[in-house]
Amino acid sequence: MADKNTPTASKVRSVRPDLASIGGLIVAAGGIIGGLVLDGGNVSDIRQVTAAIIVLGGTLGAVMVTSPISSLIRAAKGLKSVFFEEVIDMDAAVDEIIGYASKARKSSIISLEEDLDKIGDPFLKKALSLAIDGTDLKELRKMMDLEIFQAEKRAEAGAKIYEAAGGYSPTIGIIGAVMGLIQVMKHLENIDEVGRGIAIAFVATVYGVAVANLFFLPVANKLKARIQNEVQVKELLLEGVGSIIEGMNPKLIRVKLEAFLDPGAKKKTVAGKETAGAGEPAAAKG
Repeated sequence: MADKNTPTASKVRSVRPDLASIGGLIVAAGGIIGGLVLDGGNVSDIRQVTAAIIVLGGTLGAVMVTSPISSLIRAAKGLKSVFFEEVIDMDAAVDEIIGYASKARKSSIISLEEDLDKIGDPFLKKALSLAIDGTDLKELRKMMDLEIFQAEKRAEAGAKIYEAAGGYSPTIGIIGAVMGLIQVMKHLENIDEVGRGIAIAFVATVYGVAVANLFFLPVANKLKARIQNEVQVKELLLEGVGSIIEGMNPKLIRVKLEAFLDPGAKKKTVAGKETAGAGEPAAAKG
């Protein structure tokens, strides 16, 4: 059996609140409202339910026309990842690969079949399963690269929905402002109310621009960053499995996989004391 200390997917991945996303929204909203108050304004000046309904409802409707329902559902589910970050321990992922590489080098790649049920990452499990079944390395890479590409496209579809919403909402805000001005023009006989009515009308424009630049577009960019992180992890796992198939020395596999790590996060090198020996799982060290 695999060494009980070999890292598992539960140690590689964990979830925590994304303080950057939460704090960013608070800082942005606080800065805008704080500036308004310091300039002599009042929060009630921009608290207009009608404007919010026009902007949010109009934007949602435009996005629904643009995108298929499946993409809308995926985008809604993906919003969770903006505020809750999946932390991926790349060092632990490398250790996990080295553990499997050491076992395969010692007992053949077929011996990894007993570990498949313990692998939590579906991508790694599928890649190792194909390797154990004797799939040609070139064909395996082609299959797994296709899976990475398709997963990336599906995830990007969700990000594009928020990008589209960020493009529509300012325009919808302008529509809301024009609608408000139409109502103002009906009551020009009361000049005292005209100025107030114009101010209220432009709140829709503020809502449209604000929700686009403080929420929709930042969310789209954060989702894209999440996608790139996930792609990087899958590429690391695929490279590791390919190296196992090639029968590469675990020390050399570690050196190769360290290219995926941040320079400041590289804890293990061939010359380092923490590097695993050629015939033992990396996680068993120390």
